[in-house]
Amino acid sequence: MPSQILPISYLPPKSSPSTEMMFKPLIYDDPSTSLLASSRSDDDHTVKPLLSRAASYNSGAVTTKPPNGGFTGWYQNRRRRSNSDNCLCAFPDDTNGSDGGNSGRQTIGQEVSHAAAETFLLTRLGLKLLSYLGVGYRWITRFLALGFYAFLLMPGFIQVGYYYFFSPHVRRSIVYGDQPRNRLDLYLPKNSNGPKPVVAFVTGGAWIIGYKAWGSLLGQQLSERDIIVACIDYRNFPQGSISDMVKDASSGISYICNHIAEYGGDPNRIYLMGQSAGAHIAACTLVEQVVKESGEGDSVSWSSSQINAYFGLSGGYNLLSLVDHFHSRGLYRSIFLSIMEGEESLRQFSPELVVQDPNLKHIVSRLPPIILFHGTADYSIPSDASKSFAETLQGLGAKAKVILYEGKTHTDLFLQDPMRGGKDEMFEDIVSVVLGDDPEVLAKSVDRRRLVPEFMLKLAHWVSPF
Repeated sequence: MPSQILPISYLPPKSSPSTEMMFKPLIYDDPSTSLLASSRSDDDHTVKPLLSRAASYNSGAVTTKPPNGGFTGWYQNRRRRSNSDNCLCAFPDDTNGSDGGNSGRQTIGQEVSHAAAETFLLTRLGLKLLSYLGVGYRWITRFLALGFYAFLLMPGFIQVGYYYFFSPHVRRSIVYGDQPRNRLDLYLPKNSNGPKPVVAFVTGGAWIIGYKAWGSLLGQQLSERDIIVACIDYRNFPQGSISDMVKDASSGISYICNHIAEYGGDPNRIYLMGQSAGAHIAACTLVEQVVKESGEGDSVSWSSSQINAYFGLSGGYNLLSLVDHFHSRGLYRSIFLSIMEGEESLRQFSPELVVQDPNLKHIVSRLPPIILFHGTADYSIPSDASKSFAETLQGLGAKAKVILYEGKTHTDLFLQDPMRGGKDEMFEDIVSVVLGDDPEVLAKSVDRRRLVPEFMLKLAHWVSPF
């Protein structure tokens, strides 16, 4: 069933009380918000507020200067990154390092070294995670289902992986900050004529297994339509908690806003997108940014005005209404509260609740247009999460809408449908917004080749643990 989506230019002005909610023909009742169960995490956690109240606001984007000037500061920053216990190996600056990787390509030895370092880190973090999980049938059965699911999609993963590692149009592991895993991948169009629109993408992974390479399929698709994609990596739990993830995402967005022109991107056409947990992290980052800009937080290095629109794919935006659901799905309450830094922080990291704060309602006018995508058969994060967030934003006068895809699961929209080949419904909806002002480019629809046989995709749909 084809969907319709209006270009951003057709959206009502900010003075309009609401924006029409769009979705596949579907009637639903207003979702109700359930109360958080009274059980608490086994461990005490220091709450790191999402909405810091102290400091000043700079109205424009500011390029952050290093703490030490000149070559000495550069060298010390590099050395600190190299000596960090949890940090993935940084590539030399003549490959894919902090200077953007304009002067060379990685050697095989560097590829092997980087892969070994990441394997070691992920193994160590995985073992640490097991100490949190303990022995439970839910996560064990889902882990087995995940293995079978990955096996069924392996033909597609191999082809996308080959593109990721060997395409000359992919710039991997560009350093955007000093923290562990502060890296991003760039997917550049073959056509370098003129500045290109940019999608800054935050990957999902239940706040535990997110990784920048998960965005390879999306990056390949959008770059074929003359759109640059920047996939931002961030610290996962238990390497970091939610405030670390939001901080990393903000640093990655700042790098993109201030440096994307060096890669042929248009700094005036940047779009922010997140999928699943990444949609939540990106939304938290965006809301935190507008709070800072309203004078309620620290100084800023990028501006929400630089973001043309936010795309939220299969995300959750009210944690109080989702904590029990996640527990029933195998993401146990004790682990989830550890990720979110305690029960007290759930409200602070729920964008839907933050924008309703009477003291912060004025921040809504700073938000870019919000477009939420969700499948009606999503069991990991019910589509009510997106509908409720869109209704809340509309009620506050924000530009927001939701597009629902009938019968689609949590992974159909992001993996199975793109691997099916042909025209991708959600993909075309995104492109129609990003390239809506360029009919000639928009008309050049690309029929992608099939990556996985249909019977394997249907089995994957059935066994998906998500």
